Amino acid sequence: MTPPENVKVHELPTSTIWLDEDGILYSVSKKASHRTVEEAEAALKKFMEVTGGRKLCMISDNTESPPVSKEMRDYAAKVLPNMTKAIAILSRSSVGRMAANLFFSLKKQPFPVKFFENEEEAKEWIKQYV
Repeated sequence: MTPPENVKVHELPTSTIWLDEDGILYSVSKKASHRTVEEAEAALKKFMEVTGGRKLCMISDNTESPPVSKEMRDYAAKVLPNMTKAIAILSRSSVGRMAANLFFSLKKQPFPVKFFENEEEAKEWIKQYV
């Protein structure tokens, strides 16, 4: 996924994020060997600045995401419900799909989550929750 030219792009240590014209938050994970809770807390702070603290729908490309530790799964399970209406997850790698499947199968969330292989289908699905 690449951001359109007309949006403000925010570079975080672990991802690149932007809001589109429909108010959908896009997040593209950066390549890393692992993620820490400290990095996630810093990213959350920036997310809150970008979103104004309101719940949004998200399209997340986790192709480059590393496997997630239990500590990270627990942290995400705690904070995601406060900031998320629905998540469409894209991944073009087996490791990215495995990481997302593992997280969402172990930590049931109170919002809709669906996996996709292309951005167009993900955006079409998530629009129903905007």
